[in-house]
Parts: sequence; structure tokens; C-alpha cells
Amino acid sequence: MALFIAVFVLLFLAVIQAAVPYFVKRTVVFGVSIPEQSVRDDRVRSYKKQYLAWASTVSFLMILIFCIWVAVKKPSDELIILISTAIEFGIIFVSLALYYYFREKMKQYKSGLQWTNELKQVAVADLSVRSEDYLPPWYIYLFPMIITVGLIGYTVYQYDLLPDQIPTHWGPSGEPDAFTEKTPFTAVQMLLILLLLQLMFLGIQLGVKYSGIKLSAANLGASKNRQLTLRKSTSWFTFYTVLLITMMFSFLQLTTIHPELFNDSLLKILLPFGTFILILAGTVYLFVKVGRSDKSSSELEEEKEIMDVNDDRYWKAGLFYFNKNDPSIFVEKRFGVGWTINFANPIGYIILFAPIILIFLLTFLLN
Repeated sequence: MALFIAVFVLLFLAVIQAAVPYFVKRTVVFGVSIPEQSVRDDRVRSYKKQYLAWASTVSFLMILIFCIWVAVKKPSDELIILISTAIEFGIIFVSLALYYYFREKMKQYKSGLQWTNELKQVAVADLSVRSEDYLPPWYIYLFPMIITVGLIGYTVYQYDLLPDQIPTHWGPSGEPDAFTEKTPFTAVQMLLILLLLQLMFLGIQLGVKYSGIKLSAANLGASKNRQLTLRKSTSWFTFYTVLLITMMFSFLQLTTIHPELFNDSLLKILLPFGTFILILAGTVYLFVKVGRSDKSSSELEEEKEIMDVNDDRYWKAGLFYFNKNDPSIFVEKRFGVGWTINFANPIGYIILFAPIILIFLLTFLLN
């Protein structure tokens, strides 16, 4: 089971990382903005293909070596998970190295052609687009939060039923393999972490809702479709993830209080693994849906003499957005699908890092 999970995750990560240039906004290539008119440029398309070939080849070679090593050495499940985690970081490192290599080539190519001098840079706004922005309401997050608070109350009520050693980690078999001594705090520690995660995801949802909708002057239709699809899809995916995580944490908490309910049950394996698979499936759906949203032929009605305002200077290393003049908390990523924070807006730090710091305190320091 450990090997199957490890290889499955590695293959998923390798495919996603290799295909990223084809999912990002069409006018951004390796973190460099290009005119709408140059999207089909032969050199641009060649760089994408080279990245895909190199990223997939190196990643799959690493996975193949890993599988051969497991077959020959027959290591323990714990060592398989440890080494596969290291390979995951290796795949990400390779992708980033290739990203920066082709980013430099794109910057040189863009500078040589002087696109910004030949086309008029135009910023555009559509005040009516908000009426088409159908995001889930914030209060639906109260549903999983109420479940979590209810479970905290139920755990306190059933405190005497809890074992002397509270599980803190579960292995691939669904059985706990790490424990901590029972105290009033450790009894509900996992649920408090869950509540903080729910609050963080709610904060992200609100941050996305009140962030700006950025449209392309050169292709208003395609950019509008992508922005609306991105906002709607990522918002619902966030809530979908919260529901799945809440379901899994609730199951683990109930099995701790009432171990006889699911003793020798396949649910101990199927529910955590099923949750994991459903999140990965949702990720694939999100990538494909958003990635295709600005590439439909019906939307490609580009203006020939203009381009979007060049905002490359606000993107440090092509990944980190710093713009104190932009009130948006979150902006669309330049490499990947989803959102990154505006690092010049302190509210983004609070939404993301305050819950993470509190989770760290709950997990390590208060024990």
C-alpha cells in the first residue's frame, strides 16, 4: 500500500509539474508577460515543449530509479514514504530549475523583439463583470465549523472514554502509529487544528472575493472567461477540500472515542485514502477547467495594435507579487493554477500565516 500511494503521488506530481506551462494564463510564459499577438509564436511554443520534455523525462527517471530501489532493497513502509517525500521535493526542484532557465530565455527573447515598444500598453476595467462573479457565500463555511465545534463538545463530554494515549498520526494501514499522553488539551488538539484550517480557508475565500478582476485589453473575452472561471472554480474547490478534510478529521476523532465502531473495518483505510484521491481528482479538474478557460477558439478575438500594461516589475523572480498600489489581497499565479498573495498587502500575511503559526503552536509548543 505504501509503495502504491508513493508512486501514485509521484506520478501525479510529475505530470502536473511538467504540464504547468499549458495551464497558466496564455499571455504569461515562464513568469514573463507577452502580447496576445505572440501567444502562438514558434519560439514561445518551442520553449514550452522543451520544458515539458525535460521535466517529464527527469521526473519519470527519478520515479523509475525509486521503483527499482524498492524492488531490490524491499525497505520498510516508513522508509518508502520518507524517500518518496524526498523525491517529491526533487521533482519540484527540477521544475523550478527548468522554470528559471526558460524564464531567462523568455526575458532575453522578449527584450530582443521589443514588444513593449511596438504596441500601445492599455489597462482596461469592466464595472459590470462583478455581476457575473458567482462565488459561494461565506456562510456555507459555518456548516463544517459547526460540526467541528460540536465534536469538540462531544469529546469533552466523552472524555472518560478516551484512551490514555491519544493518537496523533495514522499510517498507510489506517492504524495509529504515534501517540501523546491524554490531557484535556490533547483530547481536542486535532479538532482545534481543524477549526484553524477552516478559518484560514474562509479567509482565503473572502480575500479572493474582494480582490480585483484583472482583464486583458487585447483579448477581453478570453481574459474575462478565465478570471470568472478561476474565481468560481477555486472558491468551490476550497470549500470542497474543507468538507473532505472535516469528514476525515471527524472520522479519526470518532474512532479515537469509540474504537469499537470501526474495529477491523475497511473504512480505516478507505476513508483517508479516498479523501486523498478525491482531493487529487479535484485538483486535476481544477487545472483542466481553468487552464482551458482562456484557450477556447470562440473567445480568441484579439486586438492587433495594443497589449496589456507590462507589470513584470511587480513579480519578483516571476513568482512573488509585490505591488503596494494594488489593493488586491490575492492575485492569479504566474506559474501554476490558483492564487498567490500580494506580498505588499499585510492582510494576506494575516490570512495565511496567522493560522499556520497557531497550528504550529498547538502542535509542538503547547505539548
